[in-house]
Amino acid sequence: MRKVLIANRGEIALRVVHACADAGLASVAVYADPDAAAPHALLADEAYNLPGSGAGETYLDIPRLLDVARRSGADAVHPGYGFLAENADFAQAVLDAGLTWVGPSPEAIRVLGDKVSARELARRAGAPLVAGSDGPVPSATEARRFAEEHGVPVVIKAAFGGGGRGMRVVRHLDDVEDAFASAQRESRVAFGRDECYMERFLDRPRHVEAQVLADTHGTVVVLGTRDCSLQRRHQKLVEEAPAPFLTEDQRRQVHEGARAICAAVGYVGAGTVEFLLGAGGELTFLEVNTRLQVEHPVTEATTGIDLVRAQFAVADGQPVPVRTDPEPAGHAIELRINAEDVGRGFLPATGTITTFVAPSGPGVRLDTGVRQGSVVSPHFDSLLAKVIVHGRDRQEALRRARRAANEMEIGGVATVLPFHRAVLRDPDFSAPDRLGVHTTWIEHEFAERVAADPAFHDAAPAGRRRVVVDVDGRRVVLGLPADLLAGLAASGGDGAGTDDGAAAPADAAALTAPMGGTVVRWLVEPGEQVARGDAVVLLEAMKTETRLVAHRDGVVEPRVAAGEHVDTGATLAVIEA
Repeated sequence: MRKVLIANRGEIALRVVHACADAGLASVAVYADPDAAAPHALLADEAYNLPGSGAGETYLDIPRLLDVARRSGADAVHPGYGFLAENADFAQAVLDAGLTWVGPSPEAIRVLGDKVSARELARRAGAPLVAGSDGPVPSATEARRFAEEHGVPVVIKAAFGGGGRGMRVVRHLDDVEDAFASAQRESRVAFGRDECYMERFLDRPRHVEAQVLADTHGTVVVLGTRDCSLQRRHQKLVEEAPAPFLTEDQRRQVHEGARAICAAVGYVGAGTVEFLLGAGGELTFLEVNTRLQVEHPVTEATTGIDLVRAQFAVADGQPVPVRTDPEPAGHAIELRINAEDVGRGFLPATGTITTFVAPSGPGVRLDTGVRQGSVVSPHFDSLLAKVIVHGRDRQEALRRARRAANEMEIGGVATVLPFHRAVLRDPDFSAPDRLGVHTTWIEHEFAERVAADPAFHDAAPAGRRRVVVDVDGRRVVLGLPADLLAGLAASGGDGAGTDDGAAAPADAAALTAPMGGTVVRWLVEPGEQVARGDAVVLLEAMKTETRLVAHRDGVVEPRVAAGEHVDTGATLAVIEA
C-alpha cells in the first residue's frame, strides 16, 4: 500500500489525510464543488474535483471515485464513514479494480450491514434481542399490522443504514404509516436504499458499544467500550470511553457478544457492535457498524492505538497491534460540534463561518473539517468538528471538556456549543453518583429548558452580531440583532432616525424556512384550512427531514414546489387568516 484514495469529505477525510502522512502513505482527496476550499482538499497530497453539489453526483458516485483512483495511481481506498463506507457494492468494485479496500469484506458488510441478517446472526451468537419483524417490512400497511400485534412504541429502522438516518420512533398507531414513509424517504436519500424493518422500542435505554479490531489471521480484539447515550433525533452528541456505570458482568457480555458476532463472519478491520442497556440492566443487541465510527477518537485516547493506521495495517495483511483486549487508560469524552441551532430544536444551520477559535491545553484534541471562511452547505452532514478530551478519570475529563467548550468559539453559523456548555454541568450527566443520561433524555428532560432559556441560543447565529461592552469595568459579551445594530449605526447611535435603519416588517402570513434545504413534499393541499401547529411541509437539509408546522390558523397557499431548494428565511407558503 503506497497511495490511498479517501472517498469522503469533512473532518474524517482530513483525519485520514493525517494518518496517511503519519504512516508514510500518499493521500488523494476528492471534493464536490462546495468543498473546493475545504481543508481536506487543500491538505491532501493530491485532490480531484467531483463536479456537482449534491452527494448523489459526487461522494456517492462509484464510477467517478474509481476513475479518480485510476487517474491518481491510488492503490487503496479508505471510505471514512457515511456515504459509501458501508456499501458492499462499492467495496466489491474497489476490489474488482485491483485496489486494496480498507475495511471488511463485501460479504461481511452485506451480512452485518443488513440489520435483519445481523439480528439473526446475533441471535445465533446468543445475544438477547427484542421482538422484531421477520425481514424488511414490505409496506406501510404491514408496518401498522406489526405495531398492532406487538403494541407501541415501536421503532422503524433503515435496514441498510445507521447513525439515526431513516429511523423513526412511533408512539401512536395512527402515526405508523406516515412515519414508515418518512423513514423510507430519508433512508433512500442517505443510503440509496429504502428497505426498513421494525422492532419493539425500549424506552429510555443507554447506548453502549464495543470497538472491535480484527485481522486476516483470525484475531479479534475488543478495544473497550463507549457510551453514546446523549443523543438528539437518534444521533449522538457526546460520547465517552470507557462506558461508565457498567457492571463487570455487563462489560463482559458486551465484549464477548461483540467478539462472537464479528468472529462468526470472519470480520477484518475496525468495526463497532452496538447494544442498548435498559434501565433494569437488560442488554439488547442493536446493530453492527462495519466501518470506523465518528467517536473512534475516545477509544484512541484510552488505548493509545491509532485506529486509522491500524485499519491500514490489517488491510495490508499485518496483525492487529495488540493480541488481547487492553485495559482502558483514563477516561475520554468527545463533543460533536454540529451546525445546528439548539434554541430552535437543533435545526440544521448553514452559512459562512466568520470566526473559528480552537480550544487548547493539556488533554485536548480537535478534529475538524472547517476553518474560518468555510461555507457550511445544506447538501451534507452538519458535523463541523469534534472536541476530544482525555483525563486520568471521568471527573478530570469532564473538567477539561468544560474548559474546552468554553474556550471554543464559532461565529457566523449557529452551533451546538451552548448545549455542550450546559450539559457538561448538568448533574444528570456529570454527577459521579448518577447513572447518566439515556437516549431520549434531551427530548424528555432537557427540551423545556432549551426552549425557555436564551442561553441555549447560539451567541452569534445568522442575523446576529456579538458586541463586547464594559459594565462597571467587567467585560460582557452581548448577542444583538444585526438589524438593530445597523439602525443604531445609521442614526449615529443616539436613537434618532432609527426608522431609516429598521428592517421592513415581516409578513405575518408567511411561513418561512428556518434553514436552507430542499422541499420534500407538501403535507396539505393548496387552499386547505389548517390550525396552528398542524404539519404543513417536509424540508430536508443535511440528510435530515424536518416537519414544519403552521404558525397560525388559516388557509395555506404554497409558494414553492416539491423538489425546490430554498434558502434560510425564504417564504415557503402564506397562511391567510
